[in-house]
Amino acid sequence: MAKLYFNYSSMNAGKSTVLLQAAYNYEERGMNALLMIAAFDDRGGKGRIASRIGLAADADIFTAEDNVFRHVEKVNEKTPVDAVLVDEAQFLTEEQVWQLAGLADQMGIPVMCFGLRTDFQGKLFPGSATLLAVADNLKEIKTICWCGRKATMVARLDGNGRIVEEGEQVVIGGNETYVSLCRKHWSRRELA
Repeated sequence: MAKLYFNYSSMNAGKSTVLLQAAYNYEERGMNALLMIAAFDDRGGKGRIASRIGLAADADIFTAEDNVFRHVEKVNEKTPVDAVLVDEAQFLTEEQVWQLAGLADQMGIPVMCFGLRTDFQGKLFPGSATLLAVADNLKEIKTICWCGRKATMVARLDGNGRIVEEGEQVVIGGNETYVSLCRKHWSRRELA
């Protein structure tokens, strides 16, 4: 029985690395994993999932307007899809999460989503909120704060390395823009 999985964490926990390892495992067994990433996340290149440790793979892109069920259905007509792996799943819409659930429920394709749970203000992303509500399996991928405690929050930094408390929910960036903190240091706005 196929399931919808949500692997979540704060920044820099290795979500993309785990996704790429899962894709490799499918490939090694002669199976086809369809990789997907949000169109506007081009840090690794357009339509490319890249990890901080140097692993990378090409991926199909999705926008908020796309029907991901139909997309996978079309790909599956040409090449059987054994699994769908979605990076940056926080950028999925609520409707797209339900479409992914439909892939598991109706087509029997396992769907593994990887993404942030909350934004820099501690608010759930719409895609993450829906995944937390409907996924069959939830798994936290852990990383640590500068103090050594488990990091569960993400802080956004300005160009001078100071914590930003206001702004758009989505700003694409890496280590220069975001830092993972434990709840205590996130609440206090303390960077080492």
